[in-house]
Amino acid sequence: MKLNLSRPLVFFDLETTGTSITRDRIVEISFIKVYPDGTEESDTLRVNPGIPIPPASTAVHHITDAMVADKPTFAQIAPRIEEVFDQADIAGYNSNKFDVPLLVEEFGRVGRNFRIAGRHFVDVQNIFHKMEQRTLIAAYKFYCGKNLEEAHSANADTRATYEVLKAQLDRYPELENDIPKLADFSRSGRGLDLAARIVLDDNDVPVFNFGKHKGKPVKDVFRSERSFYSWMMQGDFPKNTKDVLTVLYFEVYPPKKY
Repeated sequence: MKLNLSRPLVFFDLETTGTSITRDRIVEISFIKVYPDGTEESDTLRVNPGIPIPPASTAVHHITDAMVADKPTFAQIAPRIEEVFDQADIAGYNSNKFDVPLLVEEFGRVGRNFRIAGRHFVDVQNIFHKMEQRTLIAAYKFYCGKNLEEAHSANADTRATYEVLKAQLDRYPELENDIPKLADFSRSGRGLDLAARIVLDDNDVPVFNFGKHKGKPVKDVFRSERSFYSWMMQGDFPKNTKDVLTVLYFEVYPPKKY
């Protein structure tokens, strides 16, 4: 099924030095930008992460230090990536929990702000898990009837994700071909941040979704334990989580104006 788009939708996938959103770096980014008229723009870029690629990560994506030694840094490709994602919604596989937060971190490291507000995020993995409970390789086989060659290559995974979403729309008539609605359906819970560390409860009150304060209203925690904000800001949490946290903190303790 052809996607019903009112603005561009960027499918993307990252290969990285590891699985830590805050500490690891991008070594490859692949994207397919689909325009409302159905035309596509795609590219795959290798990136010098500036840190060694652990052997365990190379074993997954087969990218070595030597293969990226002469590649541009993320700072050098950031303007290009910014241009690709400009005014576009975003889709990926497990992208809400990993790829998008890590991309936000990379932009933050080079002094750029990757805009989250106003976009719709379609996570094809969440749609798949709600419908069938499988992995990407199995999803591709299940929906597209083909084996996923070169799995864990950013380019192959990106193309597979795009094909799987279109096949999901063909298979499930209850899925509406509408990006805002697909984004809402593919959200994992009611997270205010992409990592769902802060979620809305049944009364639409922001509450913590982890640790000793799980289930407690964020603002109540700030009032009783103001230092918890500082602890989180200094901790190993994604930039997007810290941005959401800061907005809520300033609603309790407005910054002073001089």
